[in-house]
Amino acid sequence: MHQLIYCTCPDRETAEKIARYLVKTQLAACINIIPGITSIYQWQGEIESAEEHLLLIKSRQDLYPQVEQAIIRLHPYELPEVVAVSMARALPDYLHWMDSCLISE
Repeated sequence: MHQLIYCTCPDRETAEKIARYLVKTQLAACINIIPGITSIYQWQGEIESAEEHLLLIKSRQDLYPQVEQAIIRLHPYELPEVVAVSMARALPDYLHWMDSCLISE
């Protein structure tokens, strides 16, 4: 099963570092970096707000543990956002291309 994994980053440098690592190691086929999102959240009892960059990571379910560990290792946040959503449907040729870019199952 293919997945879309969301991860917010504090800046462009962090986002690119994580994205390049995941693609280079074939843990992700493609990653979109969406700059300029505003996150509002509760942290340690306070309402916080931050300008962040969102990573949209295209991968597979079997690779999720490795993706998660890489993000935890490379990310500066104490608790990074890492959320995976299964791809129920996608263009079959796109999924085939993704598989050609990822570590074999």
